[in-house]
Parts: sequence; structure tokens; C-alpha cells
Amino acid sequence: MPHREWLVYMLRCVDGSLYTGMTNNLQRRLQAHASGRGSRYTRSRLPVELVWHRHCSSRSEALRLEARIKRMKASAKRTLAESIDEH
Repeated sequence: MPHREWLVYMLRCVDGSLYTGMTNNLQRRLQAHASGRGSRYTRSRLPVELVWHRHCSSRSEALRLEARIKRMKASAKRTLAESIDEH
């Protein structure tokens, strides 16, 4: 089974809100968001901008990180979005 790289990412929507998701193909997912097919939430808040992402070692790690970020307060999410991504 080939190794897939999983990422958790955050987008800033045109209304200033933040959207968090996970993927194993960031370019494809960003294109889907830009075309209005990425998620119901971002579809009505285009355009979106990638503001943060983090590589994860597995799908389960990405799921846990995504869930943890989604539980954060909006102010903590904004702080995270303004931080420099670790590559």
C-alpha cells in the first residue's frame, strides 16, 4: 500500500472566517474549494486563501488534529492562522 501524505489546512474565506479541513492532496483540494466544490461552507464564501497547513504522519493523526482545531476558540484559530507553517 503506497504511503499517502496527509495534511490539515486552514483557509481564510472572503468574509474573514476560517475553514479547517484535511486532505492527502492539497493542490486538488484547493482547486475544489476555488471552484465551489470543496465544501458547502466555503462555496458561499469565495474566494478562499490558504493561510496555514501542517503535515501529519497518518490519516488518524490528521483527523485528530483537525478535530482539535475545530474545537478551538476563534481567537486561537486566528493566532494559529497567523503563525508560520512548519515544513
